[in-house]
Amino acid sequence: MLKAAGVPFALAGSYALWVRGAPESEHDVDFVVAQRQTEEAANALSDAGLTVTRPPEDWLFKVDVNDVVVDVLHRQAGEPVTPEVLARADEIEVLAIRMPVLSTNDLVVTKLKVLSEHYCDFGNLLPSVRAVREQLDWGRLRDEVAGNDFACAFLYLADRLGLSDRRD
Repeated sequence: MLKAAGVPFALAGSYALWVRGAPESEHDVDFVVAQRQTEEAANALSDAGLTVTRPPEDWLFKVDVNDVVVDVLHRQAGEPVTPEVLARADEIEVLAIRMPVLSTNDLVVTKLKVLSEHYCDFGNLLPSVRAVREQLDWGRLRDEVAGNDFACAFLYLADRLGLSDRRD
């Protein structure tokens, strides 16, 4: 429906990592749209007959699709989704439907940037990063999360476990 409306989007979150080889997600389905096209995306989905709801969080809206709640985010880890992020997505077949899927680096960067003293579950993140490790640009990944000590700690652990390109 977004594709038909001409609104750029991409599969994001744990399902996008699953498409790229990580373990299957048990979470909800996430898509992203550019922040500047949030209303256009919501209107296109509503016009297609889907129920769009606005939760208190101001970084997403939700869509009911056949009793499944789909999150449509326009900000990830506090940062706006930009056309540049969407341009890095790859067209991949997902359950027989071709769609844009965020780049592996962008997916992992987002997962790392949300790590904090309130949420720091390396146990959930390690299997995914292990599965997609060869698809990552580790230097770019390190640069993009350098300001987050929890992300840096995760990368240190990834180095120690031999997951990264760093073999100290």
